[in-house]
Amino acid sequence: MYPLKFEPVLKQTLWGGDKIIPFKHLNENLPNVGESWEISAVEGSESVVANGADKGLTLPEMVRKYKEELVGEANYMRFGNKFPLLIKFIDAKLDLSIQVHPNDELARKRHNSFGKNEMWYVIAADKGAKLISGFAEQITPKEYKERVYNGTFAEVLQTCEIKPGDVFYVPAGRVHGIGAGSFIAEIQQTSDVTYRIFDYNRKDQNGKARELHTNQAMDAINFADVQDDFRTEYELTENEPIEVVASPYFTTSVYDMTEEITCDYSELDSFVIFICTEGSCKITDDSKNELTLCAGETILLPASTQEVTITPDGRVKLLETYV
Repeated sequence: MYPLKFEPVLKQTLWGGDKIIPFKHLNENLPNVGESWEISAVEGSESVVANGADKGLTLPEMVRKYKEELVGEANYMRFGNKFPLLIKFIDAKLDLSIQVHPNDELARKRHNSFGKNEMWYVIAADKGAKLISGFAEQITPKEYKERVYNGTFAEVLQTCEIKPGDVFYVPAGRVHGIGAGSFIAEIQQTSDVTYRIFDYNRKDQNGKARELHTNQAMDAINFADVQDDFRTEYELTENEPIEVVASPYFTTSVYDMTEEITCDYSELDSFVIFICTEGSCKITDDSKNELTLCAGETILLPASTQEVTITPDGRVKLLETYV
């Protein structure tokens, strides 16, 4: 097998902006692109291989064809033919809804789906851009309902001004929202289950109020999730991977590189995904497969990859994630 690139799945949204298409150097003329699904096995939005001998196959077809060779033995035993991660770029021109995601148990029971634990990495932020993550003060389920109905729910949530490089881990059950002016990379479990709690009284393109899931959300919310700051603190060191998330769902490291480094994956029983957030580099694997990775691009290294050498063209910033 070889490092895989995929065709992006672009999503036009009510709140989408104009940053994704130039960031990804796409020859498209679509307005309001809110999301680019980079690697997806979500039904109806499956990624299609863009390079090499398997060009044209979908990600689910690749998993069925290559099994452990693509995802790793433990992952194949755990997830079968379901690819476990979904990778996105998100450009919020307007505030996204305040929402929450169910955990695996609740999502399986209600939707026959994975839950949705996720993380955000801030690529760019307009002046004053904010993310909502968790509660600023503890409230009861009864107070939650009252505040949703009287429009004061946002007052009890933790709102953080953001800058490039900020990382937030958002476990299932944590109330959250992406604010206007935020441009982020999102790594999450393969799930499209979202409970919308509050949506600023917006109407959809047909003039209807968007559906809210107030009661369903109540069962998913972790009401004890109160902190002063939900940001992940980390210190960036040049030319070294810095681990920022280690969870049962994925492990993610940040790379800020000006020098060539080699990553040894011989002991890792998983695929590896690289997301390029700035600059460009050359990736060479142990079978001498070689490709260029530029800002706005994402690649999937199969689990059979033993090592890769990353050669920056000047400076490059990458996110590395695996299960």
